[in-house]
Amino acid sequence: MVGKPERQVAVFGAGYIGLVTGACLAELGHQVVVRDINPDKVALLRSGDVPIYEPGLGDLIARNKERLTFTLDLDETLDGAEVAYVCVDTPPSASGDADLSRLWAVVRSLEGATHLKAVVVKSTVPVGTGARVRSALDAAGLAHVGYAANPEFTAEGRAVTDFMRPDRIVIGATDEATAGLIADLHDGVDGPVVVMDVRSAEMVKLASNALLATKISFINEIATLCEKTGADVEEVARAVGLDHRLGPHFLRPGIGWGGSCFPKDSEALRQLASNTGYHLQLLSAVIEVNNLQKRRAIQKLKDELGTLADTRVALLGLTFKPGTDDMREATSTVLASRLLAEGAEVRCWDPMARPGEVEPWLSTSRHATPEEAMRDADAVIVVTEWPQLTQVDWAAAASAMRRPVLFDGRNLLDPARMRAAGFTYMSVGRP
Repeated sequence: MVGKPERQVAVFGAGYIGLVTGACLAELGHQVVVRDINPDKVALLRSGDVPIYEPGLGDLIARNKERLTFTLDLDETLDGAEVAYVCVDTPPSASGDADLSRLWAVVRSLEGATHLKAVVVKSTVPVGTGARVRSALDAAGLAHVGYAANPEFTAEGRAVTDFMRPDRIVIGATDEATAGLIADLHDGVDGPVVVMDVRSAEMVKLASNALLATKISFINEIATLCEKTGADVEEVARAVGLDHRLGPHFLRPGIGWGGSCFPKDSEALRQLASNTGYHLQLLSAVIEVNNLQKRRAIQKLKDELGTLADTRVALLGLTFKPGTDDMREATSTVLASRLLAEGAEVRCWDPMARPGEVEPWLSTSRHATPEEAMRDADAVIVVTEWPQLTQVDWAAAASAMRRPVLFDGRNLLDPARMRAAGFTYMSVGRP
């Protein structure tokens, strides 16, 4: 193993971030106890199964089983722990603010853990949360325990790689000793450490995701303009991305972003600004463009078919992106809801989406293959750019449909090939 002498680490939360954090810290040589309040999830992890799909994570957990413990028990989690990582969900509340109830439950549970050296929040939280946690720790007799914000920048589908070879490790700490301790925990990670104050670290996560969302919404706006002017957004994006000041990343047009981070973090940043009396006009427009992009896909089908009432539409891909089984804020759920509201019958296919995460009305129409989902359909929408879709016999699929209309929401397929296969083919921002 790499790194300095091992530390005892407690991780609260066995979701995407908690599991990746725990497994990677174990890979770095630390002894890690991961706690969750879901008995089924803990039992699954103890049996050697992983409740989420994340490339490489299962192998990492198996390889480090001697250094990884999964538990429901608080005492077992904190026994001997030097550092407690908080990796719990912070979903939007009814007011639009982040729901920090799970975070505060963890903070309260730390009372009496005087042996801790640091508490680290990895969950995405509003700016200023750290100051409140610091006060709560002081009131609980843990004034000697350091506090740090260590936001995550891992993308689902490559989270293990992003943890072990990140662009940066951001540490916002209340003191130098705590910053040094968290930096030491990451010894062996191939990435620069950036130390700052807690509030700035909290802002970095929100600002980073908002900027990435902005790039996506911007290229989608350009795609719409390309459709109206006859330009090709793929060529435009390729040339724009060659500018070293801009780069090619996140300049892929499509039918909108989703997932656990972009929607939540963009709304959280907008809400944070509203709470200070400031209106983030640019970010509000970014969110509006993303919402409209999904509805434009439905409108394109209506324009082509005349009406969606009594039609049959196949959605290819359910998860918010390929390489994950995550359905949170997935574009497919918006499209399916709108299609049903228009009177269409919805069919679907996805290779990874977990049955329990798919809406019941989608589960009942889910098919084992793309071809089955498209059979006798009037239209098909490519929602998630799963690589399996490039291997479909599209000519056979077109002949098996009632009306071979295809909207390629991710510009995954070759237009000439699809038209030669017999489809009325539409995409995003391409003539």
